[in-house]
Amino acid sequence: MRIYASVLGGVLVAGVLCAVRSPAAESAPQIPQEMPILNLSLQDALEAAVDKNPNVQLYKARIEAARGASRTQLGALLPNIAGSSKFTNQTFFLGTIGGAPVRTQPFDIADARATLSQSLFSWSLIERWRASRAALAVSEGEAETTKNDTMATVALNYLDVLRNYETVAARTANVELYQELVAFIKSRQSGGMATGLDAASLETQLENERQRLELAKSDVERTKLILINAVGINFDVKLVLTDELKAPEEPIPTQDYAMEVALTSRPEMKAQEQRIRVSTLTLSSITGERLPSLQAQGDYGLIGNQVNNSLSTYNVGVTLSIPIFDGGQREGRIGESRSKLLQEEIKMNMVSRQITMELREALVTLTSAKEQFRIAKDGLKAAVTQVQLARERFRVLSSNSVELSNATFSLVRARDNLIDGLYRANASRVNLARAMGQVEALR
Repeated sequence: MRIYASVLGGVLVAGVLCAVRSPAAESAPQIPQEMPILNLSLQDALEAAVDKNPNVQLYKARIEAARGASRTQLGALLPNIAGSSKFTNQTFFLGTIGGAPVRTQPFDIADARATLSQSLFSWSLIERWRASRAALAVSEGEAETTKNDTMATVALNYLDVLRNYETVAARTANVELYQELVAFIKSRQSGGMATGLDAASLETQLENERQRLELAKSDVERTKLILINAVGINFDVKLVLTDELKAPEEPIPTQDYAMEVALTSRPEMKAQEQRIRVSTLTLSSITGERLPSLQAQGDYGLIGNQVNNSLSTYNVGVTLSIPIFDGGQREGRIGESRSKLLQEEIKMNMVSRQITMELREALVTLTSAKEQFRIAKDGLKAAVTQVQLARERFRVLSSNSVELSNATFSLVRARDNLIDGLYRANASRVNLARAMGQVEALR
């Protein structure tokens, strides 16, 4: 657990966030076997989310569906070969002779045949296949977008657990400080140097901090469950986070550099580019239906009364199809496709603006968060000094405990500000990485 600066015995303990926490895994009551311990770093959490998060798995499955659709469209351009065999016993009607209907005697027909069809030229089929390939790229881009967003969510959840660990450590330090001050005031009270009101005031603040400590402990377990769910791992583990909540040291990138990286790395941009390509090729496919198409067909087989006395026969031909008029259906689909293409182009502008807004917001927030953290560190140092001086003043001048109580409350608030500033700085770093499309680079 981190050791926070506190005033013990009138001595200022320097250092605000100095030791690395290592939460102990304790077996839950009434559980016969201790749950397995899972040590999880931030990088491990990000990698696990890529493999186990249900949303990421769902989009990976959609890629396979799009790949299957592309193979279907390709099959329309490749040769289609089929084989068949048939054996029949039949008769033919010969007509009416002498007022009575006449038919042939039963006879056998055996036929074994292979058929082949091949599209020689169809611009519409070619464009459909190309559109299906672009649709596959769209699915891959959507999967990357989901992965990027999921990893950012997992990183924020990881930081949330670390923040609550820090909060528990701070609340514990606050309780210890109030316990010491209550004991100090009571010792002064026994000597007639303090009043019962002084002791009661600090005892009230002590109980408040104990309540806040219990709430912080429950927040640790709650945010652990949220993290486990986001990663997609088994809930029946004792989760131990191995990383620390440290101030980010990387320099803030310039806006121009960050924007250049975002526009080339964000999967949303790549996916939207492919959506435009899908719409373009779909329009070309429908327009291509106006053009003639050429298809070759043929079959070859053996036919006869018996298998052993059959003859080979074949049929080979080329079909030229020329569309003339379909009641205006094609023109309606062309107009609909053009509208969809225009919509996708408008969406590209929306995606670009959204990325720009997210990036600029992340840069502003990170800059502000770093400054807030710096101010919070200075504020904590000042608050620790204030408590030390107020305690010494109370000891020497035997004044009331209001100054000491106010100073202690300022220290409690300064610790909260430091934790909040530290979390905001790290969360802003994650949001900037997501805005630039580089969540995988987080450490």
